[in-house]
Amino acid sequence: MSKVVLITGGSSGIGKSIGEFLHQKGFLVYGTSRNPEKITNSIFPLVALDVRDKQSIVKCVAEVIQKSGRLDIVINNAGVGITGPIEEIPTEEIRNNFETNLFGPIEVMKAVLPQMRVQKSGLIINITSIAGYMGLPYRGIYSASKGALELITEALRMEVKSFGIQITNVAPGDFATNIAAGRYHAPVVIGSAYEVPYGNTLKEMDSHVDSGSNPNEMAEAIFAIIQTDKPKVHYKVGAFMQKFSIVLKRILPDTVYERMLMNHYKL
Repeated sequence: MSKVVLITGGSSGIGKSIGEFLHQKGFLVYGTSRNPEKITNSIFPLVALDVRDKQSIVKCVAEVIQKSGRLDIVINNAGVGITGPIEEIPTEEIRNNFETNLFGPIEVMKAVLPQMRVQKSGLIINITSIAGYMGLPYRGIYSASKGALELITEALRMEVKSFGIQITNVAPGDFATNIAAGRYHAPVVIGSAYEVPYGNTLKEMDSHVDSGSNPNEMAEAIFAIIQTDKPKVHYKVGAFMQKFSIVLKRILPDTVYERMLMNHYKL
């Protein structure tokens, strides 16, 4: 019997690539979108879901279980980027980012755990970010929301292990997707104290996404994790230097690592 997979944010970018790859491997894949009726090119079914709306989450999960009878794998992929000087980002935008990147995935996990507990099996894969391992200048809110999801995963993984449920993090680096287009950019304010350094850093960040890795690498990594009997706590997927930056953070003195980041971003 084909394993049933639910992927949040499955209509574009990394989520779509993962869904297509798993669909071709014979999995029964359901993706989600806030407006599935507007998506006409998906090769797997899309279910309506807004991760900022608890009722929407509950309804989506119930629909998938009603259609398939079970739910084996959940991939918390829906997320949004945010950039800007922390001093200048409107607080409502900060809250919105955490609603999408942290509280949404938590509510999805809460909604699917009862079914997985009944089955005595299940795998939840939370898509975080290499940025979640470090506080990056002008990406501090994004780093914080993804880093928080990493820690939530570590804790919940231990809480549900006795039920036969497994949870893991997968932290991608920069991939060539449309995330920059959907990202909230605090405007570069003329005359602001941050005008020049933030403006330059924003150009640098966008170039990294444009020249990022192929999203199929993430799809292959997710497939490999699904095939693993005992998934690790953390996985990192991306360019060597992006993954190596996490190692450097562990071994370098804080101020040395900070100086390295500032040199990288020309601050």
